[in-house]
Amino acid sequence: MALVRVALDARSYDIVIEQGALDRAGDTLRGYARQGRLVVVTDAHVAATQLPRLEASLRAANIAVEPIILPPGEQTKSWRHLEQLLDGLLALEIERGDHIVALGGGVIGDLVGFAASILKRGCHFIQVPTTLLAQVDSSVGGKTAINARAGKNLIGSFYQPALVLIDPSTLDSLPPRETRAGYAEVVKYGLIDDPAFFAWCESNADALLAGDPDARTYAIERSVSAKAAIVADDERETSGRRALLNLGHTFGHALEADTGFSDTLLHGEGVAAGMALAFRYSARLGLCSSAEANRVTAHLKAVGLPHDLATAHVTADGPALVSHMLHDKKMAAGTLPFLLARGIGATFLSKDVALDDVAAFLDEDRLG
Repeated sequence: MALVRVALDARSYDIVIEQGALDRAGDTLRGYARQGRLVVVTDAHVAATQLPRLEASLRAANIAVEPIILPPGEQTKSWRHLEQLLDGLLALEIERGDHIVALGGGVIGDLVGFAASILKRGCHFIQVPTTLLAQVDSSVGGKTAINARAGKNLIGSFYQPALVLIDPSTLDSLPPRETRAGYAEVVKYGLIDDPAFFAWCESNADALLAGDPDARTYAIERSVSAKAAIVADDERETSGRRALLNLGHTFGHALEADTGFSDTLLHGEGVAAGMALAFRYSARLGLCSSAEANRVTAHLKAVGLPHDLATAHVTADGPALVSHMLHDKKMAAGTLPFLLARGIGATFLSKDVALDDVAAFLDEDRLG
């Protein structure tokens, strides 16, 4: 078992990483079950594959389980399903002292976290992420949100979980495409500030994606340790350090918006293409070498991830994609910060990027 602490004073919490942790969750979560009950929120896909394991473990520990099952997919991060979830929780008479368990990927974690932050002005929740993307990124750090017509994650709050319980064996049930999408958030940590980890990814990505337990556990622990350190230093993105975690996301969210936040382009796939674009744009500006930008692109391509507009199935022109970026929640005083790179492991936040130049770069990428 690996244990990573997110140090936030009174709101500190542990990230537990253990193969088979779901089957032993009753012992881990017993202290969080007020009056011997836990409400578990999940989606229909995870309910079929992982909920029975969690229920069996909880019931063996004499914990009653109240499941709420929502539809799968990004569309669930909506006002309609937030209302549905809140009504369901209120019908179960959730109190402030209760812990709601979010069992699923990033959609469920984001939605449940946001619901917990506003229900009765705040109750507790526990993240039990079942996708690689959620295990290495969205379950840690307290960002919760739903989507709006104007863009992704525009309505939400910073609200930390009480515990994150990660069982790498849940990845066995994922389609390969979804695991690859999650891998984009793994390699991101190497590109931000850890070139040695990026080199590890280049050598071990095949094993990780094939399901090697040691490679999975190492990648998850290394990723959440990196994120925990950043979150502890800059929980609400006030100093700028936490913004580094958004590498690839400004480009990626625009690509997701253009594809309708649909299965055409999964979130991790958008991040992968966004990171490749960020490095190539950095090379275009003379910030990093073309060789390093090409190395990033080559690795993403080798593992089967989108790495340009064509492989992301995006046909919009540069100005249209930039218009999506204008709805980015990081906009401040009409300026959109960009994560750029001086090399692999040398990402930085730039606040003086000309959007018309970004549009021209994207048109060049679109035309090949």
